[in-house]
Amino acid sequence: MSAILLRRQLTDIWPRLADSTRSALKSLVLTSLQTEQVKSISKKLCDTVSELASLLLPDNSWPELLPFIFHCVTSDNLNLQELSLIIFAQLAHYIGETLVPHLTTLHDVFLNCLASPRSNSDVRIASLGAAINFVQCLSSASDRDRFQDLLPLMMQTLTEALNCGQEVTAQEALELLIELAGTEPRFLRRQLVDVVGSMLQISEAESLEENTRHLAIEFVITLAEARERAPGMMRKLPQFIQRLFAVLMNMLLDVEDDPAWHNAETEDEDAGETSNYAFGQECLDRLSISLGGNTIVPVASELFPAFLAAPEWEKHHASLIALAQIAEGCSKVMIKNLEQVVSMVLKSFQDPHPRVRWAAINAIGQLSTDLGPELQVHYHSQVLPALAGAMDDFHNPRVQAHAASAVLNFSENCTPDILTPYLDVIVTKLLVLLQNGKQMVQEGALTALASVADSSQEQFQKYYDAVMPYLKTILVNANDKSNRMLRAKSMECISLVGMAVGKDKFRDDAKQVMDVLMSLQGSQMESDDPTTSYMLQAWARLCKCLGQDFLPYMNVVMPPLLQSAQLKPDVTITSADSDDDIDEDDESIETITLGDKRIGIKTSVLEEKATACNMLCCYADELKEGFFPWIEQVAPTLVPLLKFYFHEEVRKAAVSAMPELLRSAKLAVEKGQSNGCNESYIKQLSDYIIPALVEALHKEPEVEICASMLDALNECVQVSGPLLDVSQVRCIVDEIKQVITASSSRKHQRSERTKAEDFDAEEGELLKEENEQEEEVFNQVGDCLGTLLKTFKASFLPFFDELSSYVTPMLGKDKTAEERRIAICIFDDVVEHCREAALKYYDTYLPFLLEACNDESSDVRQAAVYGIGVCAEFGGSVFKPLVGEALSRLDVVIRHPNALHSDNVMAYDNAVSALGKICQFHRDSIDAAQVVPAWLSFLPIKGDLIEAKIVHDQLCSMAERSDRELLGPNNQYLPKIVAVFAEVLCAGKDLATDQTASRMINLLRQLQQTLPPSTLASTWSSLQPQQQLALQSILSS
Repeated sequence: MSAILLRRQLTDIWPRLADSTRSALKSLVLTSLQTEQVKSISKKLCDTVSELASLLLPDNSWPELLPFIFHCVTSDNLNLQELSLIIFAQLAHYIGETLVPHLTTLHDVFLNCLASPRSNSDVRIASLGAAINFVQCLSSASDRDRFQDLLPLMMQTLTEALNCGQEVTAQEALELLIELAGTEPRFLRRQLVDVVGSMLQISEAESLEENTRHLAIEFVITLAEARERAPGMMRKLPQFIQRLFAVLMNMLLDVEDDPAWHNAETEDEDAGETSNYAFGQECLDRLSISLGGNTIVPVASELFPAFLAAPEWEKHHASLIALAQIAEGCSKVMIKNLEQVVSMVLKSFQDPHPRVRWAAINAIGQLSTDLGPELQVHYHSQVLPALAGAMDDFHNPRVQAHAASAVLNFSENCTPDILTPYLDVIVTKLLVLLQNGKQMVQEGALTALASVADSSQEQFQKYYDAVMPYLKTILVNANDKSNRMLRAKSMECISLVGMAVGKDKFRDDAKQVMDVLMSLQGSQMESDDPTTSYMLQAWARLCKCLGQDFLPYMNVVMPPLLQSAQLKPDVTITSADSDDDIDEDDESIETITLGDKRIGIKTSVLEEKATACNMLCCYADELKEGFFPWIEQVAPTLVPLLKFYFHEEVRKAAVSAMPELLRSAKLAVEKGQSNGCNESYIKQLSDYIIPALVEALHKEPEVEICASMLDALNECVQVSGPLLDVSQVRCIVDEIKQVITASSSRKHQRSERTKAEDFDAEEGELLKEENEQEEEVFNQVGDCLGTLLKTFKASFLPFFDELSSYVTPMLGKDKTAEERRIAICIFDDVVEHCREAALKYYDTYLPFLLEACNDESSDVRQAAVYGIGVCAEFGGSVFKPLVGEALSRLDVVIRHPNALHSDNVMAYDNAVSALGKICQFHRDSIDAAQVVPAWLSFLPIKGDLIEAKIVHDQLCSMAERSDRELLGPNNQYLPKIVAVFAEVLCAGKDLATDQTASRMINLLRQLQQTLPPSTLASTWSSLQPQQQLALQSILSS
């Protein structure tokens, strides 16, 4: 005990101790190490020595330590050998680099301890741990390679332990090797075939303990997952993948036909499943995600047919379960072979064994999620009738309930037009199941009804009157403890049905439902009652459905919601090697190891907290200014949660809520609903939220959440931008620099992975996906800068000058199309919002814009031609010399053979708009009699609705002032102008503002009155018949 206490206090008290005390302590711990007989205490003493050594060795303040340990490790005392190896292992962990000068000696020590016939299993395991820790701590590959010759001996430690029946020792060795596989997989590369071969041999040996076999499989899966450190390495061993897949499939056969599964009295879906079965499932999922479909699908395709053709139901079951497990990782490849996959599963809907039918339904549910929406679009006519048929299996309620759950998975990825034709059959069957005596069937039916309503939206109205009475009956009557989940799911279903059918249809029942929820809200509930979480979500959906009519209920809803959002995480922290373990089998506790600490977190608390935070965001978004009275309590609850690292969903919800809170405050002040608060309140709230968001962004570890934070920051600046002071803008700009730098560094690390010897196309695909997330970060940076430029205009330019060295490189040919597009958009914003002050940047950026008009990416072309338009508008004499080149570049975009294809139409429309601006602002630099009619011939534009309104307004203005070049000699282009007006007016509000449309109508009426009848007739006759009719109706109204 004193060793433990000493270790815990050492780092704090050591600097304050006298030299004599320090010397005495150092010599005492080393003497105790030699004399202590109790093994557990010896190991605690090793911890103390290592901790003290990590403090003193780097500056050579304990010169006698290393000679002492080297002496112990070469002595004949096996106990001392083991303890000194444990100390070496820990020193490698703490201060490995300090020991690099002793590498040769250490290598010989480990070699000797692993190979010596005198060593016992404890010494070998300690030596294995020390060698592995050293390999992990060395930064130089050549230093690591010096340990390569130890690998066969490391493996020998494992095989000898197994041969002697010492499985506990073997399991220790496996755990150490798994750690090595995860952190330094490339160390194993030269001997990969031997190492993985041995592991698969262990995994196939059914005489060994389950745990030993599982650890050997874990080793191989860990290697497959070590993508960042050894990309593609395991895909080079297809023969091993085949063996491993077969082992995992055989583990799925370890399932018993338990009567509890058939009687379906309990939720327990895994009745009869063993730990082998559960481990096999988990590993198939991980293996397919880490190796991908091109590697896994051929292996699976070879094994599945044999399993499905076998007489045993367990084999049919195993292939369907395996298919569901690999779908996520193999989705891209499976989508290409969808027909074979779906027909294999649907055949099994007819299997005589109910557990196989259950597995087939389970596979359809999983495939609906992983292969949607392609599966829904192409196979709805086979899948939905099959699920509807399975709901009639009254002898097997578990099959019925699972069919209902699969309808939920199918409809989540489904559009109303696909679902509507089947609604009659599905809703009727689900209503029958709702009246079933088995609770799990009722629960499945409720969840499916909720999802079907959510996916079919207003199409669900015709079933409302039949469905709602059943739902209300369950809500009111399912009161006892055994029915808690049923009641909770009825809340979910009612609220989703209400949202689907809308306020007018739901209004009469809403009051009654809310009264029941209010009485439940006031009652005492047990901590494991699911009602709380479901009720939080149901209230928020009811708010979405009822809008401002929900405000009277906020006083009931908010107090418990705030309480849930303020829940403290239930955390247990122990030392990683502590004997008082956190119960790792408790599913409600998640454990993570950080350094030498093991942390256990109760996940149910975190989930309730996340739900509550999401709901707060929902209310602020829905109620707008109506949420104002709650901001005072909600802001201090959510702002600190921007850095809540225990749970991503909590952070995401807090991030999303920030702009909503500011928007709510701003609207309340503007509409006089802020209890006397004025703009200074918005400033105060903004001063609290924006710096907190910037600080959280600085510390955020997840790329996806970084992008969300930038998005939220952008929205906050849009709401309260003018209230920001210079120092706050400075913080935002500094953080944007940091974000760009961190992102570039991550991309660089990924590009380093492409140099690995086993890098392959599959790795390239995965890398591309990771880089796309990075591009989303850049995209948000671009949006933020656009908002800052729009808000502060020319006064932001000193900051832009600092950022230009970060932005300009993004225009390079070596950058992705998305990066180039974002950089061009930033420059477009500078020109548009800073006008004359931006002229100094034209020399640098305009060449890029002109060049980018020919870019392969249509998105880049769109940004470039838009930029030419704004430069033409604001560039004056600086742009004038470039008009000729600009015209030829725009001409290439406009006359592209597929210019009006959906991929290219936005670039086309923006090029036409830019051409119009050159006609408007640089008429004297062009051959107007040629260019203006050409521009007119490209109208109307219909893809980019924002540009369409601007361009058609410009056309209207030119026609109003009888622009000579527009009308042409003898008004020859008048029919074309009228045809454009007709098409624009017939498109409703899409292609012109109301104001432009009414000006067009006035012009047409003037033409009717002023043009000679013959001209009018020929102009009119050039229109399509339906345009003539539509125009007559518009002009006569």
